[in-house]
Amino acid sequence: MKEELRVIISGGGTGGHIFPAISIANAIRELLPSTKILFVGALGRMEMQRVPQAGYEIKGLPIMGFDRKNLLKNVKVLWKVWKSQRMAKQIIREFNPMVAVGVGGYASGPTLNKAAAMGVPCLIQEQNSYAGVTNKLLAKKASKICVAYEGMERFFPKEKIMLTGNPVRQALLSSTVTRQEALAGYGLDAEKKTVLLVGGSLGARTLNESVLSHLEEIAQTGIQFIWQTGKYYSETIKHVLEQQGKPDNLMVCDFIADMAAAYRAADLVVSRAGAGSISEFCLLGKPVILVPSPNVAEDHQTKNAMALVNRQAALCVKDSDAIDQLIDLAIETVKDDKKLESLGRNVLKMALPDSAKIIAQEVIALANNK
Repeated sequence: MKEELRVIISGGGTGGHIFPAISIANAIRELLPSTKILFVGALGRMEMQRVPQAGYEIKGLPIMGFDRKNLLKNVKVLWKVWKSQRMAKQIIREFNPMVAVGVGGYASGPTLNKAAAMGVPCLIQEQNSYAGVTNKLLAKKASKICVAYEGMERFFPKEKIMLTGNPVRQALLSSTVTRQEALAGYGLDAEKKTVLLVGGSLGARTLNESVLSHLEEIAQTGIQFIWQTGKYYSETIKHVLEQQGKPDNLMVCDFIADMAAAYRAADLVVSRAGAGSISEFCLLGKPVILVPSPNVAEDHQTKNAMALVNRQAALCVKDSDAIDQLIDLAIETVKDDKKLESLGRNVLKMALPDSAKIIAQEVIALANNK
């Protein structure tokens, strides 16, 4: 480019939005190291900490979601939307971006709305197989829509869609740790099959209750379990295990910092069905049992999971059935080498590599076209 590229990236709220956003920013910087990148997030949300930790500047908007249960509270929400629109306009005017990128989440709405109104070309990245409300509203104003699943023309104009996949944390793909080293780090036996249970950074109540309801069964298997409880549940679970006794083959932690090592250690993963996690399983070829969260908009995690199940690339247990069925299925599956091989082979077929780089190239192309 003749002049220095300036890009605004907006969105967040969850790791599923933030990790792709940071990956896209890193990929742009790899292609054009002099690029100036400004993030715009929602005040009080996790992007306000995670983005600066990744080395990028971020500005916060007071935006928040509508309260569908208490309509009177939405008077305050509407005022915050109005204020966020004004602040977004000022941020765009001062930063003067050539392109705006939206990854979903509260902040991307006012930011990309104002960017489009001010003549800035916009790219949105939709992680899920069922499009989020913000991205559906922004689709008409976007120049390019990058998606991770086929069939997204039911939400977006077909001519704008590009199938790119979801950017994932680069450390997962660049890790050189071996299975033996990963298991040794957990104090586990490399000769035994290992199941990783992870409910996201905050944990998942259903997954935790499933484990606690089958402690005796877990203790009697020759299988090892790595169980991430989530910090919110850790103290309660610690108390229960002190009372009931923790099986020796159950390694318990509240948070896993090195997910690359955890995945490498596992023969089978049990997980929620967030779009980012699913993209990681695909790229790593990791056999997985998905337990979709029922507490998400439009039940999109079930739709994410079924995109894999329909291709024999994952197993799925309903949240309401998990306490009764999940641990038995995990034990049965991890003992079945043919099943593990089949799941790993099929999920790897669904991988879309180099997503962040492809999206970064589209961002640069939009700037050049402008």
